Amino acid sequence: MSKMAAVVESGEDAFKQLFKFYKRRKPPPDFSDVIDFSEHRCTGKVVPLKLNPSAVCDAAAYRVGLHPARDWRAYGLQGYPGFVFISNPFRKGSQPFWIRQCLKTYPQKPNVCNLDMHMSLCDTQDIWQRSVHSLSSPSLPRRQEKSLLERLRWVTLGYHYNWDTKLYSAEHHTPFPSDLETLSQQIALGCGFSDFEPQAGILNYYRSDSSLGIHVDESELDHSRPLLSFCFGQSAVFLLGGTQRQDPPTAMYMHSGDVMVMSGQSRLLYHAVPRILPAPPALLSPELQNLPASTPPEQQQQQQQAPPSELEPVSEQDWAVCLRYIQSSRINVTVRQVLGAGQSFPQR
Repeated sequence: MSKMAAVVESGEDAFKQLFKFYKRRKPPPDFSDVIDFSEHRCTGKVVPLKLNPSAVCDAAAYRVGLHPARDWRAYGLQGYPGFVFISNPFRKGSQPFWIRQCLKTYPQKPNVCNLDMHMSLCDTQDIWQRSVHSLSSPSLPRRQEKSLLERLRWVTLGYHYNWDTKLYSAEHHTPFPSDLETLSQQIALGCGFSDFEPQAGILNYYRSDSSLGIHVDESELDHSRPLLSFCFGQSAVFLLGGTQRQDPPTAMYMHSGDVMVMSGQSRLLYHAVPRILPAPPALLSPELQNLPASTPPEQQQQQQQAPPSELEPVSEQDWAVCLRYIQSSRINVTVRQVLGAGQSFPQR
């Protein structure tokens, strides 16, 4: 019997028990049953997946910071058709751009965030600028006041998810970021979804003591399109269950740069994040641990010969703030298509 199975007792559903097990602080849980796709082992539940690399142009992948699709390491899980895990397909040096976007660009208006619920729009107009001084200063042991970035919990993009009604609407909509749209479409193409249209995004910001409860993403009107999930910063334990809330889940790690795709029969499965963990040093590439170093001349020449990139360089000042943030936090970006071809929101 596995250690996870031994946790499950009668009288409470298996998912809830395992969620509480991995969230537990004292004593800390045993993580030996958590699948780690970064180890590149296809044993037990883990199976290798063949993607569709010919659908992704190398130059298009390069422009958004991805390796050529033929080099992506993709895996599935037995019993979870439609679930795809891509172990960090990002090129070296490209994650800082996406982290900076998640912290500096996407929280800005007209996008919506949790801080808007109890602060004026004027106060949340430039969250980044109002947080720079606090996150750039040396850590003070008695600093009580958290910066706005440290108080950020979620941001919505495109069709803005209503957390009270659990619905989207035509009226509550702003333009979806074009760079994130392009990145998502390249991942979708590689997974066989040629007509995926990113229409809504939810960014979750996790501190070291954060978690995300058991839920299923079913508010989108079209469930035939995949749900994409991108992880940046610290690692997490992700639980993927079944179609019923009480179904026992499978536990896996998500590390910085990892991408998950939930499609087909796996699109409407219950899932949760019970635990944020320090990322293994070997998986946090140098650019996610230090301020940027000067580029050697030979590498500069290689960059000049490479296809054009849409990723703007991250300044040393900006990266100092991002680095301070992700040293203890995790960012997760989920991208969804809300409406299928010809669909519209119901009249209310």
